[in-house]
Amino acid sequence: MSAALVPEAAWIAVCTVDRLWIDRGAAALVEGEQVAIFRLADEILAVGHRDPFTGSNVMARGLVGSRGDVPTVASPLHKQVFDLRTGQCLDDPEVTLGRWDVRVVDDVVWLRRGDA
Repeated sequence: MSAALVPEAAWIAVCTVDRLWIDRGAAALVEGEQVAIFRLADEILAVGHRDPFTGSNVMARGLVGSRGDVPTVASPLHKQVFDLRTGQCLDDPEVTLGRWDVRVVDDVVWLRRGDA
């Protein structure tokens, strides 16, 4: 897909894929909001960086794993586990990190707010 096909108003270029380590998180500031971006073996996912239980921006430093076929991140502070596809807390379904849509175009990672 050509970069020209990504509407500039909706999507924000964040970084190149090679800047993300597999099974690790990275933090980015996107339109004034901190986002945690995770590169898994076969996809890139993004959720809010702010841990809703503590208010600290730490989710990019969380432990990447899975529950069944659900890719997850565990908060590095109190270990609550979140679904990386939806941002929903698997330990307390009332709580969410928020979710960002991700596209990769010409090895550039583009984000847009997924909850909008």
